[in-house]
Amino acid sequence: MQGSLRARWREKVGNTRTILGEKVREALASVLPITAIVLALCFTISPVPTDTLLAFLMGAVLLIAGMGLFTLGAEMAMTPIGERVGAHMTRSRKLWVVAAVSFLIGVVVTISEPDLQVLAEQVPSVPGVVLMGAVAVGVGVFLVVALLRILFRIPLNGLLIASYLVIFTLACFAPGDFLAIAFDSGGVTTGPMTVPFIMALGVGVSSIRSDENAAQDSFGLVALCSVGPVLAVLILSLVYPASGAYVPAEMAAAADSRALWGLFLRAFPEYMVEVVVCLTPIAVFFAVFQVFSLRMNRKKVLKIVVGLLYTGLGLAVFLTGVNVGFLPAGTYLGQQIANLRWNWVLVPIGMLMGWYIVQAEPAVHVLNHQVEEITSGAIPGKAMSTSLSIGVAVSIGLSMFRILTGISIFYFLVPGYLAAIGLSFFVPRIFTAIAFDSGGVASGPMTATFLLPFAMGACQALGGNVVTDAFGVVAMVAMTPLLTIQLLGLVYQWKLRRAAGPETAGPEEEIIEL
Repeated sequence: MQGSLRARWREKVGNTRTILGEKVREALASVLPITAIVLALCFTISPVPTDTLLAFLMGAVLLIAGMGLFTLGAEMAMTPIGERVGAHMTRSRKLWVVAAVSFLIGVVVTISEPDLQVLAEQVPSVPGVVLMGAVAVGVGVFLVVALLRILFRIPLNGLLIASYLVIFTLACFAPGDFLAIAFDSGGVTTGPMTVPFIMALGVGVSSIRSDENAAQDSFGLVALCSVGPVLAVLILSLVYPASGAYVPAEMAAAADSRALWGLFLRAFPEYMVEVVVCLTPIAVFFAVFQVFSLRMNRKKVLKIVVGLLYTGLGLAVFLTGVNVGFLPAGTYLGQQIANLRWNWVLVPIGMLMGWYIVQAEPAVHVLNHQVEEITSGAIPGKAMSTSLSIGVAVSIGLSMFRILTGISIFYFLVPGYLAAIGLSFFVPRIFTAIAFDSGGVASGPMTATFLLPFAMGACQALGGNVVTDAFGVVAMVAMTPLLTIQLLGLVYQWKLRRAAGPETAGPEEEIIEL
């Protein structure tokens, strides 16, 4: 008996190691390109101090390890929790239960999002607690709307039109300092902690429906949940007079290798505590739901607990590498390149970084995996990755152009969202839902802690207004995938017409492989 248990334990450990190895290899393939680009810049047009370069390289190693652990943990814990809670609460057939539990989940998961704390620090005139509370309530309200949309089969594009009509109306009255930050908040708050849970929740809720479009309607939750933070910050901007002045982060210096290692050692416990605080509400929520409703067996509960541990450890390692290694390098590179006589190279360099950096976002891997699984491989992860890379590359190029010229972000967001909503009437519904989900997913911690500092450093060097010109990078990254993924939908529809004839080319057709 004991030998049998030991053999099964070894088999499980072996399987976990194999899966972890696959996740680490995926992370390695994602992080290596942006690391190579930064190294090429450091050794050519933008030399950086040795300690900054070494910190960047150490950060890259931690990034790979952290992303591998995080994605493994998300599959073991976050996804099963979301799916089971979503399916269980909708089986009650009581609308008030669905609404109340959905709102509570939205608030708890949003407060658990580490990126929200980064956002709160960037708006000094608004108390952090007030901002976090308002954004969490905004996500909670729109999560209720998103889940009710699935249950009542309400078209997503109608809700998006109404939501963005309200957003742009409020934006006309908001102070200029708040405009870019408000739109940034929509992308920042749908980060690595929120996305796996919310997407799995949509799968769980849609699973009780028996119609053929149920799985497709499971997408769109992230899209609607991204609306809540934007509205919350815009409303706060009408109460608080200004967003406050931007205070640049200090560049940490290390005299030798031991001091450099000390930077990471001191930072890791801080981020570990932050992640534990963030994960605790989710763990408590699951425990309460398990005791009173789910009643899963011990084996499944243990797997989820181990998954939460992997998630927490991976995210802490990831954040340590990003904040200690990548953030200073991004700021310094932006300053150096902007000081060049031919500083227009910011645009192509930014586009090149944007192409590769989206592949290093942890939540992007979760989205790609779920899209491929829901569509049975008809929408392959490679097509999703390429479309996202194109969108983010264009968005970073436009953001660098904004920094060089000082053009208001409004001139990009308004036509961009109008085009995205217009496309939603011509592409299959699943592509619209995935596209708007992708916008929130693509703008995660890598964007907030490397591309945003890169833009800030460039803006400082050029003497621009950091609050109005550099902020908005996350908002641009969140907008362009809406266009590229829906254009992918047009390609799909064209292939469908060629394969089945023009008489079967409606937006609700069965998916064929791209």
